[in-house]
Amino acid sequence: MAKKKQVSDTSMEGVEGALTRTEQFIEDNQKWIVRIITGILALVVIFIGAKRFYLNPLEEEAHGQMFVAEQYFEVDSFNLALYGDGNYSGFLQIIDDYGITKAGNLSKYYAGISFLKIGQFEDAIDHLQKFKSKDKMVAPIATGAIGDAFVEMGETEKGLNHYLKAASLSDNIFTAPMFLMKAAQIYENLGNNKKALDIYEQIRKDYPDYSRRNNIEKYITRSRISS
Repeated sequence: MAKKKQVSDTSMEGVEGALTRTEQFIEDNQKWIVRIITGILALVVIFIGAKRFYLNPLEEEAHGQMFVAEQYFEVDSFNLALYGDGNYSGFLQIIDDYGITKAGNLSKYYAGISFLKIGQFEDAIDHLQKFKSKDKMVAPIATGAIGDAFVEMGETEKGLNHYLKAASLSDNIFTAPMFLMKAAQIYENLGNNKKALDIYEQIRKDYPDYSRRNNIEKYITRSRISS
């Protein structure tokens, strides 16, 4: 019993010693601790203020500028969408002026697709690679569009890799089978009919509606004959 009490007393002494050392550390470094806490609070206040009084108004302004460029994009007036019409900014100017905003980031996507449509493939790749998104529809489309640009430039392997990546980014029924289909056709063009057949059969199994609409059996039969 006495031994147990002795162990307990020793433990309490250790705790008290630790508390004393902590108190001493705080006392010795009080000024620095206060400065650090004050600095952290100041950064929080600056961040909140910057977001409320600078970033949010800038975001609204960027979206206002982007509205007209989006309208041009929707009617396939890609040069006007990119460069503006003299009264309203195009996507390239919006990227320059509002690059830190969400609208500026989205403008990189629009600019990339616009460059792809007018055949400026390197510019398309450059802007699409800078675009950042986790959206399950937009992110695969952007990655697949980079694949389209590489294929148009004759860099088939890079195009194939981007189609496969685009298909893997989201398992939705719209983009995944579309980019798998493009990848399979690239494999066929490269003479790898076995790989193409595997992908066609995957599409038939995982995306039956897409398969029926696109007559996937035709592609499966062709690949089997060529394998």
